[in-house]
Amino acid sequence: MEREWTHFDKDGNAVMVDVSGKQETNRTAVAVGTIRVGAQVMDAVMKRTVKKGDVLTVAQVAGIMAVKKTWELIPMCHPLMIQKCSVEFFPNVERGEIQAVCTVKTAGQTGVEMEALTGVHVALLTIYDMCKAIDKGMVMTEIHLLEKTGGKSGDFHFSGEHEKE
Repeated sequence: MEREWTHFDKDGNAVMVDVSGKQETNRTAVAVGTIRVGAQVMDAVMKRTVKKGDVLTVAQVAGIMAVKKTWELIPMCHPLMIQKCSVEFFPNVERGEIQAVCTVKTAGQTGVEMEALTGVHVALLTIYDMCKAIDKGMVMTEIHLLEKTGGKSGDFHFSGEHEKE
């Protein structure tokens, strides 16, 4: 059975998918992820006493910057005009977790799922980087697309279940 690869031409050369014929639609993606931290890190983050600075503010800026540069990091991603981007954090002190949520919006011919996922990853990596002097045992987990709207494939809402092939 011969496959039709979307990111390769008939001669096997890597190509970016042609979206020029696609209709422009409003597109939104929301990604989420969590970093598990020890009590010492959580205390320092919440009290803003980490020596490198205000961890969540720096991580927020890093996540937004990553969204804007996703096309430079992920092969075959299109450069997009991001119209809205936010990175929010939801610390759960009792569980020792900080959840990051990245929301990205644009009007265009391709989706922003990769941008939202990249924003979450980089925000969590920034928390790790700023706190690693306190504890290198932090764990990033549960990074996934929560929802997306717009485009040919329609809306998606994470259910926690994976389709079986």
